[in-house]
Amino acid sequence: MRYLTDRKRAEGLGSGKSGTAHHWYMQVSAVGLAVLVPLFIFTFGRVLGADHATVVDYYSRPFPAIVAGLTLWVGMLHFRHGAQIMIEDYAHGFMRKALIVGTVCLTYGTIATGLYALIRLAL
Repeated sequence: MRYLTDRKRAEGLGSGKSGTAHHWYMQVSAVGLAVLVPLFIFTFGRVLGADHATVVDYYSRPFPAIVAGLTLWVGMLHFRHGAQIMIEDYAHGFMRKALIVGTVCLTYGTIATGLYALIRLAL
């Protein structure tokens, strides 16, 4: 019969390490999105269905462009952290690392593409 201490049973199961930091970031970014998404809907809704010249003129003003850029930035980083938490919970080994790297690349690629398009539209 083998007797295991609590420490031996918990060994190898992982530790919290950065769990609190992830949770805190998700809470802060959720509050930021709670403010940014209605602002984005309000600003984007005004030019929805308008012709290209009107949209370019509208997004060349600083407020709508900044709101759209911040919504994209904060939303995609919120997505990255949430997806990383799910991947860490359900994937193991090499697949975990590959999925996290893929998620990070997808996130920053989307942010770069969106901000580039927004800057091109505004200028």
